[in-house]
Amino acid sequence: MLSNRLAVVLVTALAPTVWGTTYLVTTEMLPPDRPLLAAVIRCLPAGLLLIALTRTLPKGGWWWRAPVLGALNIGGFQALLFIAAYRLPGGIAATVGAVQPLVTAGLSAALLGDRLTLRTVLSGIAGVAGVSLLVLRANAQLDAIGVVAALGGAVVMAFGVVLSKRWVSPAPLLATTGWQLTAGGLLLVPVTLLSEGAPPTHYTVDNVLGYAYLCLIGAALTYAIWFRGLRALPPTSLSFLSLLSPVVATLVGWLALGQDLSPLQALGAAVVLASLVVAQTQRPRPRPRPRTTDTVAAPATGPAPSADRADRAAPVPDVGPSPLRENA
Repeated sequence: MLSNRLAVVLVTALAPTVWGTTYLVTTEMLPPDRPLLAAVIRCLPAGLLLIALTRTLPKGGWWWRAPVLGALNIGGFQALLFIAAYRLPGGIAATVGAVQPLVTAGLSAALLGDRLTLRTVLSGIAGVAGVSLLVLRANAQLDAIGVVAALGGAVVMAFGVVLSKRWVSPAPLLATTGWQLTAGGLLLVPVTLLSEGAPPTHYTVDNVLGYAYLCLIGAALTYAIWFRGLRALPPTSLSFLSLLSPVVATLVGWLALGQDLSPLQALGAAVVLASLVVAQTQRPRPRPRPRTTDTVAAPATGPAPSADRADRAAPVPDVGPSPLRENA
């Protein structure tokens, strides 16, 4: 059981690890000052591709659930993220966004009945502290709208994660992922046109390769991995993995762009990784099984069974169970 959980955690961690490379791809390969366009091209084609591959459309209540989850996990989160990135230094945006595991833990306790432990709270605080050491700069300037947007992005994503755990789609994983990416991408289209205008008419080879990477690897593949992990892991454990993104972005900037990596940043990365390990090693409390309301009619004749025999005769059925612009 432990080895299976570790395998799921390691595979799921690939998603925020890949998302940590978004800053490098965006700054080195994409047109400047078009972050929302990058988000649209990243999400919408990936969602349509997955829908085309699975040939599965929502049914019943999923016609409204899929857009809600897509707005929370994809569209709304991306829009708030880029507002924060424009109005705040990347370090502040990343630090405020690092509260997401704490928000997810609180929502999981309120909406799913999960246990909120002191260990989880301390791990979340340590994660925020580690990210701040990793990316925060002394000369960073605060902006009220930017801070609200960054905090709103964390809350929106946390709601999306918790609701995705509560609303489990009967459709294949790739189909559900495609629905959310498509809904989120469509939500971003009018926002992009209003804030950035019409898209450019000319693209270089680097632009095309960068967009292809973000769409196929940074969205279609990674979101499928992310939502697969959400089906197997508690929401809070999953949210802690998102702290890997600023760590990877800092390391990629150091290795590929020659950016400085101070001892304080190395300490911050170590604190983040420690908080991840502590959060993942906490054993989740099993949720109580729902009581069955089915009744069985007693036989018309014959002696009533003993309590011990009745208990053995009626067993309980086994019901079973996101790119920040890090400051250079």
